[in-house]
Amino acid sequence: MKIRTSEYFIREVFLSLRRNNWMSVASVGTVAVSLFIFGMFLMLVMNMNKMAESLESQVQINVYLEESVSREDARDIEKDLKEMQGVEKVTFVSKEDAMERFKERLGDQKTLLEALDDTNPLPDAFEVTITRPELVKTAAESIEKFDGVESAKYGQDVMEHLFEMTRLIRIFGFSLMLVLALATLFIISNTIRLTVFARRKEIAIMKYVGATDWFIRWPFVLEGMVLGLLGSLVAAVVLRTAYTGMAEKIYDTLAFFPLIPEQPFLTYITIVVVLSGMAVGAIGSAVSIKRFLKV
Repeated sequence: MKIRTSEYFIREVFLSLRRNNWMSVASVGTVAVSLFIFGMFLMLVMNMNKMAESLESQVQINVYLEESVSREDARDIEKDLKEMQGVEKVTFVSKEDAMERFKERLGDQKTLLEALDDTNPLPDAFEVTITRPELVKTAAESIEKFDGVESAKYGQDVMEHLFEMTRLIRIFGFSLMLVLALATLFIISNTIRLTVFARRKEIAIMKYVGATDWFIRWPFVLEGMVLGLLGSLVAAVVLRTAYTGMAEKIYDTLAFFPLIPEQPFLTYITIVVVLSGMAVGAIGSAVSIKRFLKV
């Protein structure tokens, strides 16, 4: 593209923005609102996905040992567990520690255990953390075959429902994002179409004097990109402010909530929103002007 032609396109963009200032403001506002909604749902879906991953990562197998297993045999079992594929962490829980935990859970009702006198019916156990949730079932079945292991439990029914819930969260979230992206494209393209419609006579004259379709199209595409850029910058600023405020309120009440840290998350969101705004602006302009080139 020649320098003189590029200068013409840039000049036309800014002339159009100035000439249709109220329409430009309306377009920027529409882009900003649309991308803000899209960005909010994007951040929501990504945090829901992180929460799902956090829940999955907390899945562990409780391995209960037979009464006859000595502490020395337990150390051998611990070694075998650590050598298993997919095992991230193995923690030994003695029957004494298990009883103390049980008493803490009972709280004021721990007096119910007085009937046991000094006997401790709880077995020694291991808490096994698995690297990937899909390996839990296979690992539990393998562990139950170890000598000295009475059972390996991981809350099968609860975990299956948990995995199903997290899968539905991901499917619903990304489907919602796709719908919002298409809705944003539709809104922006129709907004820009109003600008193109106001200049339809100018487009027809340029066609009659021999201008090519792309020569006519480029100023509108660039204008759409500028409108998308301005709108996306407004949306990005509001999104960053909203997320920072929301994070502070959540951490004040739920300090351990698995929220994605602000950095570099907000930087990535800003990049996605800005690039999406420019892309949607360009596509919306190209689609809007297509029908007016047929003269």
